[in-house]
Amino acid sequence: MKISVNDTCPCGSGAKYKKCCRILHQGTYAPTVEALMRSRYTAYALNIPDYIMDTTHPDSPHFRNTRDEWRRELETFSLTTRFAGLKILSVEPDTVTFRAILFELTALQREISFTERSLFRQMNGRWLYVDALNTSST
Repeated sequence: MKISVNDTCPCGSGAKYKKCCRILHQGTYAPTVEALMRSRYTAYALNIPDYIMDTTHPDSPHFRNTRDEWRRELETFSLTTRFAGLKILSVEPDTVTFRAILFELTALQREISFTERSLFRQMNGRWLYVDALNTSST
């Protein structure tokens, strides 16, 4: 997915991308777990794998030391998925529960949406994604 900086941000905040997730994608640390969650969703939607890698906690089971392979996996997922929407359901001090509406980009356009409660942890003053505490599919 490609968007203009003046388009509405894919994260669902209602703000323009340039005043929302783009600031975080350019290096500003997310001030809250919700902002990090939204910016990570948008990074997946816009195929910005380095942001996903850089905002994943080293203790996460998703963290990989081989960035080239990890980058390819993230790019493949982003390029083969349509990101149709994000809804934040609840926010706690270190968790965000959200619903991501996704579709596989295949001939069938199979829905692969899910609801997840994600755990975040601060490291050196920066919020990072750790793992899903629970997930349910479509």
